[in-house]
Amino acid sequence: PEEFVYGEEDFVLQAAGWGDPNSAPSRFDRVLLAGWSDRMERGLFRYRLGPLPNRVLPGPVRLVAQLNEQRSAERRPPQPVRSLRDPFDPGAFNFTRLRPAELLFRLRRTGGPGPPPDSLLVAINASPLERGHVLLLPDPARRLPQLLTAPALHGALEAALLSAHPGFRVGFNGLGGGASVNHLHLHGLYLDRPLPLEEAPAEPLGPRLGLLRAGPAPAFLFFAAGPAALEPVSRAVCRAAEHLGAAGLACNVLATRGDPPAGPGGGRGLRVLLWARRPLFGPKAGEPFAVALCELAGLLPLPAEPLYRDITEAQALSAIRQHLLPEPELLHLGGELARLLEN
Repeated sequence: PEEFVYGEEDFVLQAAGWGDPNSAPSRFDRVLLAGWSDRMERGLFRYRLGPLPNRVLPGPVRLVAQLNEQRSAERRPPQPVRSLRDPFDPGAFNFTRLRPAELLFRLRRTGGPGPPPDSLLVAINASPLERGHVLLLPDPARRLPQLLTAPALHGALEAALLSAHPGFRVGFNGLGGGASVNHLHLHGLYLDRPLPLEEAPAEPLGPRLGLLRAGPAPAFLFFAAGPAALEPVSRAVCRAAEHLGAAGLACNVLATRGDPPAGPGGGRGLRVLLWARRPLFGPKAGEPFAVALCELAGLLPLPAEPLYRDITEAQALSAIRQHLLPEPELLHLGGELARLLEN
């Protein structure tokens, strides 16, 4: 694939406001969305993605339900996961098997600030949640399992700053946390609405860590005020994720434009949320939907019209929160992470 070479001058430090999210797309947005739309016209996706019905569920959390029946019916079945440390399986589907036309470009930074991240292949997600849904792949030929690394996360966070759209987010689903392929990858996608977790204040746990309770699930919050902070934040998030894995916990990560941990008032930067959860291996009987990074952030892609029409906030929160830690365990874990990151 062609290279998308960028430097610090390409970072969009102030994305468009939500009042006009389609104003002045960046070079990154133009190239990504043009390539994505071209692949859709060429029939390289598992289904054609048109406008999706969505509604805000009544209630204080304001969860967004979205009907995407095709994804549920047409997507590749998730790989079976047996443990948090499953090795890469060359016999299972992996991203070395993508067709060349599914690759859009390779991201590569030149110049500062600090050490360059992993270069990332940007490929279509053939079972998309939204227009522009892509995979961010750090050198698939290395055949790394789905365990987050700091250089890969650093590259994804830089990709988030290359977009001028306020709703371009990047994220990661760990093993036992909704990952469907055990081959290192992150997601990039345009979500066309603000989320409460962009601006809600967090409880401070330490100099570099907060606890954010906005949305359906509490998350540990890291914050990068600008490009120079992306590399140390990536290392901190991955140290925390490794600690979770050692404790037998799965994780999900989401990065979004947002306010500093104290809330609105300072300059916006990049909020990186880390959710700790009980791992789930295989489908759970009776679950109305799977729980991964979108659901934890408050967006519920639902597989059937009756469920989309009838689900209540209480039912959705119950489905999400059964995967989470009890409050005393969460706070104890937060104290451990704060101490870990201070050393």
